[in-house]
Amino acid sequence: MLAIISSGIAPGLALLCYFYFKDKFESEPIGMVFKTFIFGALLVFPIMFIQYAFMTEGVLQSNWNNAYILSGLLEEFFKWFILYFTVFQHVEFNERYDGIVYGVSVSLGFATVENILYLFANGIEFAFGRALLPVSSHALFGVVMGFYLGKGKFAAERKRSIWIGLSLFLPVFLHGTYDYILLTVKEYWIYIITPFMILLWISAIRKVKEANKLDDPSLVPLFEENKHISQ
Repeated sequence: MLAIISSGIAPGLALLCYFYFKDKFESEPIGMVFKTFIFGALLVFPIMFIQYAFMTEGVLQSNWNNAYILSGLLEEFFKWFILYFTVFQHVEFNERYDGIVYGVSVSLGFATVENILYLFANGIEFAFGRALLPVSSHALFGVVMGFYLGKGKFAAERKRSIWIGLSLFLPVFLHGTYDYILLTVKEYWIYIITPFMILLWISAIRKVKEANKLDDPSLVPLFEENKHISQ
């Protein structure tokens, strides 16, 4: 039991630490990050109940519906809801990169509990594959969600709704596409999911760098000057 719990927690904790320490300017309070992680963990049970209810009733059971609605939309919407209504207005959310930290945190809270339950049901031999695919994919969806929430937080009023909308739409689309590949490509799925994950990682690393660049205090005067000129 201890081995399963440790194997279930380790990849999520490692990924959370990785993205947490990528913040170059002002690290978030550990307590706030842990709180967001717990919120994500608690989401697993109501979402599993909803998914089970739909499965029992035979509703939305096609591959597309399973991937994009029961997984992508359902899971990412609740993560987004937590971030938007508990973190977005919080005083600690004072940098663009903070969105990435909290997005990854809520996503990995969800992924960690889901991972532990899966390993209990199917065995510890799946731990490595779960770490590479489901757990890391949740983290990367969280990067996308948090990046655009961070942009929305500090954007001009006319552009804020666009960034916030993207912070929900893109993770739903990416998550749905990830699941759809696994559900529909039976024999050669590894040849499609591998480049998909590589592209997700490349995109996530670029967003990490961009968020840190936008938060760089030495560039703030330049941004303000350009903003003043454009007005």
